[in-house]
Amino acid sequence: MKPVVKRATPAAIAVLRQATAISPSRKKASDGLLPSKAHINQSPNSDHNTGFAVDLTHDPKHGIDCFDIFEKLKEDVRVKYLIFQGKIWSKEKAKQGNRVYTGSNPHNKHLHISINDGMGKDTSPWFWWLNQPKIISQVIAKVTPVPAKKAYKTEVCTCCKVHGAK
Repeated sequence: MKPVVKRATPAAIAVLRQATAISPSRKKASDGLLPSKAHINQSPNSDHNTGFAVDLTHDPKHGIDCFDIFEKLKEDVRVKYLIFQGKIWSKEKAKQGNRVYTGSNPHNKHLHISINDGMGKDTSPWFWWLNQPKIISQVIAKVTPVPAKKAYKTEVCTCCKVHGAK
């Protein structure tokens, strides 16, 4: 059995905080960090025990689409493995692609993210592809002229008023 910690890693906490920052009205019913006693009994070797796992509620209506997140997080070096909708993907067996997940909970309502050891303090953006500026905003930013610099007069020396005077 993995030891049970009292606090999740900063990286795991960051997943939920960043998801909420992107979509403040998202549902959180299946969010989870640390395990319950029932979860510990059912899965004594879960990464939730060590604080290196997080469950993110699937809420596509409010911008948290775990189908997309499952696919995009495969690119993230912090990810050890992902479970969603009866599928599991792991870095260790990445060449096998998505495999059938045979655990008791198919993770239909949430995405399980396990974080690699040594990456628990990395709170850099988890959803780097979400909430990007709209194309029109990018175009406007490129064509907006930069204001001209103001013409400043040369200062006159204050010590004797001779050096800058005509």
